[in-house]
Amino acid sequence: MSELADGIDRYLDSLRQANVSPHTLRNYDADLRQFVEYLTPPDADPPRPMNIDSLLLREWLGALYQRGLDAISIRRKLACVRSFFKFLLREGTIATNAARLVRTPKAPRRIPSVPSAEQTNILVEGVAADTLARPHPQRDLLLFELLYGCGLRISELVGLNLSDFDQAERWILVRGKGRKERQVPYGSKAASALAAYLPERNSADPALFLNHHGKRLSDRGARGIVKLYANLVSGDPSLHPHSLRHAYATHLLADGADLRAIQELLGHARLSTTQKYTQVSLTDLMAVYDRAHPKARK
Repeated sequence: MSELADGIDRYLDSLRQANVSPHTLRNYDADLRQFVEYLTPPDADPPRPMNIDSLLLREWLGALYQRGLDAISIRRKLACVRSFFKFLLREGTIATNAARLVRTPKAPRRIPSVPSAEQTNILVEGVAADTLARPHPQRDLLLFELLYGCGLRISELVGLNLSDFDQAERWILVRGKGRKERQVPYGSKAASALAAYLPERNSADPALFLNHHGKRLSDRGARGIVKLYANLVSGDPSLHPHSLRHAYATHLLADGADLRAIQELLGHARLSTTQKYTQVSLTDLMAVYDRAHPKARK
């Protein structure tokens, strides 16, 4: 095994010990293996970590651009390599973090696609109607009520345990990115869905959401449930779990919620991340103006 590959194994082990989410671990593993593959000449070992400089890293970034990767993907891969080099620097394998000398590609500002309140309610009410002969309709309804009613990330949703719910006060303990915890309130519809689901849940597993084997529902399984209902109820295959999180934030903002409060509810570390929803609201306002105001019409 090369020195570089051995360093990656040690780095990934350190992430496991830090309880990094399986999703993040898989991404970092894949990104770093691809990084080593690029740096490895035919029939030779990759360079030693101490011999990787900023010029070689810029060459690697250029190859990513040539493959057609967008700026968001390249930024993520560079962040992964920077974190790896920071680990090597901390353990004394390298003297400097060359990845810090490489400029981060500028990402375009994207306004998230957000379903309207009417579209979202049609979807959730369609799930509640239970017309698809699904094996666990109560579970599916609760899943949607928490995604839209609490703005949870899909990883946060499937990570919920029964013990995370304060049913008397209607609060949920949510574990977000970096294992940061926050308290999120839930409403009467989610409370009703929870009360209907719990009696049919026959398992000693601590997880709230279970699959057909009686074990914790996976991230992939939850995404599949959302995709199924999005296709069959809404007829919109573009809807995904994060669409409901976007809808939660945007609809709160449209109804007058404070931006700082929304930041806390979503678990954003930076207010600038939450501020993208103000752009969505402005876009919606312009659309309303264009449709309704006589001066907007040609």
